[in-house]
Amino acid sequence: MTDLITPGEARLQAMAAPEGEIAASTKTLVVGPYLAVRAGQGASASARSVEARLDEAVGLAGAIELDVTQSFAVALPRIRPSTYLGKGRVEEIAGLVKAEEIGLVVMDCALSPVQQRNLEKAWGAKVIDRTGLILEIFGRRASTREGTLQVEHAHLAYQKSRLVRSWTHLERQRGGFGFLGGPGETQIEADRRMIQERMTRIERDLDSVSRTRGLHRQSRARVPYPIVALVGYTNAGKSTLFNTLTKAQVLAQDMLFATLDPTARATKLPHGETVILSDTVGFISDLPTSLIAAFRATLEDVIEADILLHVRDVSHGDTEAQAEDVGEVLRELGVGTDAERIIEVWNKADLLDEAERTRLSNLSRQGKGGEAPVLVSALTGEGLDRLSARIEQRIARARSTFAVVLPPEDGAALHWLYENAEVLDRRMEEGGTLHLAIRIAPEKEPRFLNRFPRARHIGGR
Repeated sequence: MTDLITPGEARLQAMAAPEGEIAASTKTLVVGPYLAVRAGQGASASARSVEARLDEAVGLAGAIELDVTQSFAVALPRIRPSTYLGKGRVEEIAGLVKAEEIGLVVMDCALSPVQQRNLEKAWGAKVIDRTGLILEIFGRRASTREGTLQVEHAHLAYQKSRLVRSWTHLERQRGGFGFLGGPGETQIEADRRMIQERMTRIERDLDSVSRTRGLHRQSRARVPYPIVALVGYTNAGKSTLFNTLTKAQVLAQDMLFATLDPTARATKLPHGETVILSDTVGFISDLPTSLIAAFRATLEDVIEADILLHVRDVSHGDTEAQAEDVGEVLRELGVGTDAERIIEVWNKADLLDEAERTRLSNLSRQGKGGEAPVLVSALTGEGLDRLSARIEQRIARARSTFAVVLPPEDGAALHWLYENAEVLDRRMEEGGTLHLAIRIAPEKEPRFLNRFPRARHIGGR
């Protein structure tokens, strides 16, 4: 019965529908109101340049095909409670909006409902903040039922406090949870009730989806494979790496948040071990807490993964700050960034000049064995053999290695070993007797020892 919706919910869904055609024809101004960095404000804030932050904001707007005509940064000594910006800046932007016929202003910050409403009145244009923009992108990208429900729930929670506002003819003619619409004044209370009712229904549906996901995990646990999850800043090249390693065709574009819904594929490592590789939504600085909470179920593969590949775009000028932002999100999810299961992958080596490539290559070799980063190019395949070997090495830490001797006629036993273990070495005597070195997962070890009681433990845990 969860698929049946009320007329009120149908209206909410219509209000939440993408408005891409209108957006594409709306002149957009992107403003980066950034506080001056002071000592002690944190590595991420101080390491990221103003230019890079503004470029990222423009990239976010471009991800939903907004017509960005101008963009600039504003240095703020402090935040004004009523308008975020100072009075002079508000008036200056008002003149620009009128002169250039700007229809939408994107503020690369988190605005309170009061600040958003006051700026819209002052400028006579629609205003959205960073959270609203990211929600719009997620709304366009979500394709699975779970992803759509999560985005809608986060969007409804965001809009619930922003119902009291007025704008142009678009608002009076129709409602909208996209940034180019807003509920009419006479609908505010009814909309608020409908929002809460819809959120409650979505929460029930998400609980059902979560239970189904749990059953899938239990099913997978009966035929266990290690989970290797890709995490990283948006546009770091995770999907390209995923496609290269699994021969899949996941959307991989030079675009922020090209991937939203998680994708998992089974793939084999060089010694025959099967792993589940999971591609996930990219992280970003100042990711709204509500979105982290909404996508917690989607990110369960990250939380429960045996190995995390932290993919970094080392060709990006703010790669260190981006890595810190990813670390913050992982900590929000309860994943320690110093965990042994994390492998740092330095991607996009093909975009580096020769000197920088040599420098990073040397740095990657200076780390402690299995702890050193791996320099790769997901696009060209450079370094992927070393990455596969590193994944095998990490998996091996929790596994035992055995020596097995098989008579030449026991083909069934040999087949079992290739199906259930990693065959690391194979030698044959003149008479056909096989000497094997195998590595096996802990959960399969009892069955192995029951079948091969004479196997000799030679390494591992």
